Amino acid sequence: MALFNPSRDEVRQFFFDAWAKFGQQQPLSDLEAIAIQVIQMHAEYQPVLDAPQRYLEQAYFPEMGETNPFLHMSLHLSILEQMGVDQPSGIAHAYAVLLRKYGNPHDAQHDLMDCLAETIWRAQRDNEPPDAKAYLDCMQKKAQ
Repeated sequence: MALFNPSRDEVRQFFFDAWAKFGQQQPLSDLEAIAIQVIQMHAEYQPVLDAPQRYLEQAYFPEMGETNPFLHMSLHLSILEQMGVDQPSGIAHAYAVLLRKYGNPHDAQHDLMDCLAETIWRAQRDNEPPDAKAYLDCMQKKAQ
């Protein structure tokens, strides 16, 4: 998988492979182990991951109320990676506050994912790099 700019199919294959390796009790990379944590929070996506031949090319239409499970899991994965190194600085603190607020990691991560998704959307819309300050401001607001 390309490190910084994987294709849609590479991202999907990463999740399919991690789930298959987990099911076969094979050793996992650090990133795959984090992906398994995310997958285990989302039992509704496990049947998708059990059928790569069916879902590798599946289109998802948010305007029709569909959630792209791969995008959703990727956002979780990004948040967990960012928290692991506290980058942007302050995300680990915001998560700790949200974890106390909600009492569970899933809901706390979702608040941070909302900020990440908004930051990515704005960057794509404006054809600009992601605004790290706006991202951190969003996280701090959620953690109040």
